[in-house]
Amino acid sequence: MQRPRWRSCAVVAVALVATLILPVCGGGGGSVVTRTLDQTRVEVLPGNVGGRGFQAQTIYAREAPGVVTVISVFGHQAAELLLGSGGAAAVGSGFVVSAQGEIVTNAHVVAAGQGSGLQRARQVFVQFADRNQVPATIVGTDPNADVALLRINPAGLTLRPLPLGDSDAVAVGEPVAAIGSPFDEPGSLSIGVISGLHRTIDSLTQGFSIEGAIQTDAAINHGNSGGPLVDANGRVIGINAQIRSSSGGGEGVGFAIPVNQVKHSIDQLRAHGRVAYAYLGVSSSEVYPQLAQRFHLGVDHGAWVQRVDPGAARNAGVHAGSGNVAFETGMYAVGGDVIIAVNARPIQRASDLSRALAAYQPGQTVAIDVQRGLRRLTLQVTLGARPAQGVSP
Repeated sequence: MQRPRWRSCAVVAVALVATLILPVCGGGGGSVVTRTLDQTRVEVLPGNVGGRGFQAQTIYAREAPGVVTVISVFGHQAAELLLGSGGAAAVGSGFVVSAQGEIVTNAHVVAAGQGSGLQRARQVFVQFADRNQVPATIVGTDPNADVALLRINPAGLTLRPLPLGDSDAVAVGEPVAAIGSPFDEPGSLSIGVISGLHRTIDSLTQGFSIEGAIQTDAAINHGNSGGPLVDANGRVIGINAQIRSSSGGGEGVGFAIPVNQVKHSIDQLRAHGRVAYAYLGVSSSEVYPQLAQRFHLGVDHGAWVQRVDPGAARNAGVHAGSGNVAFETGMYAVGGDVIIAVNARPIQRASDLSRALAAYQPGQTVAIDVQRGLRRLTLQVTLGARPAQGVSP
């Protein structure tokens, strides 16, 4: 059986035609992929979808004007592509977050590569529903969360910012809608439900993942990257980012960056043009009752420390495990601390740890509660900074 693959959802084209990238073009005659219809395609489910008053047509009419197509030119200027000299471009989605011209999208829509090899696009354009294209400036990118903040000149434009919701308040089974430009078909709507929470997906960094991703069965395909996932009230609860696929297309499993993480990113990008992450310096495994019983952990939840790197956690006395013991389908280093709280915020699962640390800045001191055998200890930890992985201009 072919192993499923994680795929980001930006459409990439080689030698992109001028109508897709030049802000002076209006009608959209060319395309990254074959376009048979130059009109909005909307999937409509009448009545109450999901039994919670989910009105797809109402949500689309209200929020779609704030959703845009993001076109990034790599390697060549747009004018050079017009002359047919080659090059590549990525087409994704985005949405307006302020009347001052701020647009949010995925970092992988406007930057190529991974880790220290990330390269920003040379030019970025934002295309509205009427096919009007305007140049955009990259304010900053957050490779750790796969978020980018763009800015356009709002003069003469009617911008429709989308309201941001609370991703911590969502539940499995809630109806959602994804709006974006799959396969460069702007203004496309797909509908589904939240099919899972607390997922872990790839970031653009080396060694760090994105925790707490929202899983949905709403169709997400190449080109949906950076577009909003909205709830029944039309509030953004996530940025559509990835699909898991064995064939290369959407197969009912898509993932969105939770909007609360996005808020954290854009606040820092506005202020500093980059995002700093506090760093504890541990790797951990999730505790569940059978694991706790087998290894006498003393608690049936939390983040069981497997490895401690030099730095913050080691300096504070956090204990790592040792050895390599098999249990059920996993291999574990035993004897390490179980982290159960950060500044009194409970840690139920391993992914909660990175989410708790996201509220703090490097250099701040936090109280880490750990279970060490039969003892419960509180350690004062001065947080370090997550290793930087810059984006080249």
